[in-house]
Amino acid sequence: MLPYARQGLDAEAGAREFEDLARSAGAEVLACVPARVVAPHPRFYIGSGKADELKDLIAALDADLVLVDHTLSPVQERNLEQYLGVRVVDRTGLILDIFAQRARSHEGKLEVELAQLKHLATRLVRGWTHLERQRGGIGLRGPGETQLETDRRLLAERVRQLQKRLERVRTQRGQQRRARLDAGMPRVALVGYTNAGKSTLFNALTRSAVYAADQLFATLDPTVRRIENLDCGPVVLADTVGFVRNLPHDLVAAFRATLAEARDADLLLHVTDAADPERERRVDVVDAVLEEIGAGQVPQLAVFNKIDRLQSPVPCGAEDAGEPRRVWISAARGLGLDALRTALAQRLGGARVRGALHLEPAAGRLRARLRTLGAIREEHFDARGWHLDIDAPRALLEPLRREGGTALERLLAGSA
Repeated sequence: MLPYARQGLDAEAGAREFEDLARSAGAEVLACVPARVVAPHPRFYIGSGKADELKDLIAALDADLVLVDHTLSPVQERNLEQYLGVRVVDRTGLILDIFAQRARSHEGKLEVELAQLKHLATRLVRGWTHLERQRGGIGLRGPGETQLETDRRLLAERVRQLQKRLERVRTQRGQQRRARLDAGMPRVALVGYTNAGKSTLFNALTRSAVYAADQLFATLDPTVRRIENLDCGPVVLADTVGFVRNLPHDLVAAFRATLAEARDADLLLHVTDAADPERERRVDVVDAVLEEIGAGQVPQLAVFNKIDRLQSPVPCGAEDAGEPRRVWISAARGLGLDALRTALAQRLGGARVRGALHLEPAAGRLRARLRTLGAIREEHFDARGWHLDIDAPRALLEPLRREGGTALERLLAGSA
């Protein structure tokens, strides 16, 4: 494998990340060739001299693949393949390949396949270079052109089928999301740069076994679990796909429904690798993507993970005396998790409502909602109805104010 990377102010960090992407896709990195591209060459994107250098290096290393850390036009990709004699894949194609390997859910697989087909639609021509392609006109339509038209029709039909199936899946996911919203539980979403440790933290907080590995895009499909035993009551936590610089726009669009978990959240846990020298730049990348998907205004709690890898010691836990905004932890070693739980409860809980609540016998649905939210400490039932001892965050009970009637209204007013 022969990666090819751009130069720039962050060239070294970008080259390291691109090599990580290549290894995540299963490639073996043989060499990295940087190049300064001021004005992209229309034929190769790179200059002819750099193309000659690549060709010689490919022969010396016996490489069979060139990865380009940039989005190439179909013509540039085809010309490079013909000149170098090996397969060429640009950054978009590489990330799509990783996503195709990692997607596990039905929705995730459909989204990746749709993005792949849209990417392939502009590159069909290079698959038929062995067939005749003549310019248009009566009597001048060659077999290669006929095959290309057939492929385009088949591809367009497959895209339409995928879009219809995705609409059905997204409708089902939207119904599930609305059910969680109706439950009234606070919603928290994990966001962050890829390989920041989100899935490891998700497992630590929810005692789950979501797949986590030290590689880019280890997790693609959203996972939702409930966190119990917080002072603010139960919380719904969602793990989302990690972000990366220059994430292809087709993928951002494809995973817009998945990333809705972040847009609909009450709080975002922005997980950052504390030991990453580029961590500030990574934070900016994540914030930019959040703005793009409409989640830029959702409140955030910054979580700096992997403090066990830092050279200088950092006190784990929250660093703010008032409302916590930054927490330092190590999810893998369990450091600072209690402080993170406390910070979560403080950011989500607010004032608590405590007191007695009487419900009519017919109010069984509201009583079930309160029990689901963990708002009931004790209860008993008699001929007059339900007698409940309530202890819950105000934010948890406010959405129930309308259906709770005057009894819940009096309780909320008395705890104001």
